[in-house]
Amino acid sequence: MAIASPNTTTLDGKVDPPPLVKGSVKRLLGWIIPANISIFIIWGAVPGILLPLQVEGIDPANKVANLGLVSTISAFAAMLAQPIAGLISDRTRSKFGRRAQLMVAGTLVGGLALIGMAMANTLLQIGIAWVMVQIAYNFTQGPLSAILPDRVPRAARGTFSALAGLGAMLGAIGGQIVGSMFATNIPFGYLFFAGLAVVVITLFVVFNPDRSSAAMEREPFSAKVFLKTFWVNPIAHPDFFWAFTGRLLLYTGYFAVTGFQLYILADYIGLGKGAAATIPLFGLASLAGIITATLIAGPLSDRIGRRKIFVFISSMLVGLALIIPMVMPTFTGWLLFTVISGLGFGAFQAVDQALMSEVLPSADSFAKDLGVVNIAATLPQTLAPGVASFVILTFGGYVALFPIGFALSILGAFAVWFIKAVR
Repeated sequence: MAIASPNTTTLDGKVDPPPLVKGSVKRLLGWIIPANISIFIIWGAVPGILLPLQVEGIDPANKVANLGLVSTISAFAAMLAQPIAGLISDRTRSKFGRRAQLMVAGTLVGGLALIGMAMANTLLQIGIAWVMVQIAYNFTQGPLSAILPDRVPRAARGTFSALAGLGAMLGAIGGQIVGSMFATNIPFGYLFFAGLAVVVITLFVVFNPDRSSAAMEREPFSAKVFLKTFWVNPIAHPDFFWAFTGRLLLYTGYFAVTGFQLYILADYIGLGKGAAATIPLFGLASLAGIITATLIAGPLSDRIGRRKIFVFISSMLVGLALIIPMVMPTFTGWLLFTVISGLGFGAFQAVDQALMSEVLPSADSFAKDLGVVNIAATLPQTLAPGVASFVILTFGGYVALFPIGFALSILGAFAVWFIKAVR
């Protein structure tokens, strides 16, 4: 006879997931860092460095518009992919659990798509391959994000969230650094990132096996259930709505600027052809702020039992940092921006995932709900160049990006105060 999920159907703040099949929570905490790095390094390197360079190489005169077009189309693919992956993994029944198969398959298909990008020599080919990359790696990232509510006790979720956020930011910033090293050999860069993800995610699955889901009860599929994947009622679940909105606003404001970093450095700051060579320096400066804030904010949030204040302050800090390049369009101004925004974004990443895990509508659909939540993270990152190109072309230059980013970040900070169930 089929059995129900070992978790309760609602998150009441009292129920923890079952014990791990293998190893300890500390072991899982350690493994989430390289796992997130292997995925987020792609999001840092490709849309931030390799894709802009590849697009510019095809048609330098129209690089802003072309990058915006490719990024906008692929962003919608990413928006759809992760909730679908979450829904599928929630319903998967096998002795390996609900998540492992999709995580590994996503990296394999994504690796093939990156090879396709390496071979592409037209804008159409690049666009098709990049859409495939977005879909495939979101099929890995969605189930991976469900590890937190699936397996981590509530008392450790702030720390886990901090380490997961650290891995994500190490990957995103490290992707910019490593990606710039492949600026003169873009195809080899795509091959490197494809291989890294396959190896690391496979090792994560092998050394951190999930409990069997073979005997778990599964509801019959229906079109109504499928469509509900993309919707959570804000009236029935207002905390979830406000958490989603806060993340969406902050990420959009932040990545509308940083996602366009290469062109900003070249054309707005005035570094020209030397822009790619300076990205490792700015990446390391940002990383210093991120690591410092992450290691402090996550554990401190667990210790005092509060989440909202950390998310609020970090969002405000990112917003204030976005003003610096507007009033100081220099090498020094961008350096200050990267350090201060790194502090803010690191603290946000450290605590926000833990906050999200405590406002999910149902414990029986963790991956689906987190897939919807992660739209607020992945969509701004992939859509940022499209948003930025529209702003640049419409409002007359790169400087218009900064006040818009500031306003969105500040609004994201205030959204968190409407959450009632989390302190």
